[in-house]
Amino acid sequence: MPDVPHPREVFSLEGQAQAEEAFEAARARGRLHHAWLLTGPEGVGKATFAYRAARRLLGAPADARYGLLGSDPEHPVSRQVAARSHPDILVLEREGPDGKPRKVIPVDDVRRLAEFFSKSPASAPHRVAIVDAADDLNVNAANALLKTLEEPPPRGVLLMVAHSPGRLLATIRSRCRRLAFHPYDLEHAAQFVRTRAEVTEEEALRLSRMAGGAPGRALALAAGDAIAMDDAARHLLGELPRVDDAFALSLADRFRGGEGQAQFNLLLDRLAERVHTMTLDRAREGIGPLDHWAQAWETLQRLPREVEALNLDRTDALFTALRELCQAAQA
Repeated sequence: MPDVPHPREVFSLEGQAQAEEAFEAARARGRLHHAWLLTGPEGVGKATFAYRAARRLLGAPADARYGLLGSDPEHPVSRQVAARSHPDILVLEREGPDGKPRKVIPVDDVRRLAEFFSKSPASAPHRVAIVDAADDLNVNAANALLKTLEEPPPRGVLLMVAHSPGRLLATIRSRCRRLAFHPYDLEHAAQFVRTRAEVTEEEALRLSRMAGGAPGRALALAAGDAIAMDDAARHLLGELPRVDDAFALSLADRFRGGEGQAQFNLLLDRLAERVHTMTLDRAREGIGPLDHWAQAWETLQRLPREVEALNLDRTDALFTALRELCQAAQA
């Protein structure tokens, strides 16, 4: 399965020319807004755009081989950004200093913005901060961010990735210029995956559908063995109202270790998506009742958050979900 590169290591971006043209036009006119909200589904290139824009703002010259906001990967600015050593860029993300993902971006990280923007650029035309993603800010962190937005820094630019901008404080949204990023069509997203992962044409199209046309998300699903988890979800639902205990226990082996939570989340996501599609089909055909299926879908949506927040046993949580699915099938 493919390794999914971090956006700071990606130098090409397809399908988002409109956003890049709007940003470059503002930059060329000298009317660069101090804060940009990059909105759209996860995996459509928002963070990749942020790093592309950051390199140009930090002084990397244009390189047409990589598109409108492209820069040469070998340029010193590009190398410094990739190595996380450029003094004029600050990145706030869930990944902690130890390289492990955290549940949120903590408020102490966000408070660093004020000090960062209070200083003049050390070696570049601008100072740039990237928040990836604003969805990961807790309440205190969001309020701390708002204080920075209320006092626009001179020669400072804030680029914020937002998968669900409607959840952000209205006062944050109102102080940013928004750039919208859109999914690819399914065939284009499938081709993106095919050129980067060892998958068949049919598998690439399945991954594209799962990701809703978001190419980065589709590639991440390929890396996470989503095809196998989708097949597992189909098998579990096909056995209802019987629960295949042995098969479920074999899946639970995947829930151990550092990647266990991601695998658990992926399986429940695929179960939830298939239940959602089946429920819609039944509603259109007038087949009921559907209340139990709706309740089971809500459980599938809720459990990953609860398991992670409360450190619950993932195997027990899976069987809880399967019992609800069994009851729905018997209703």
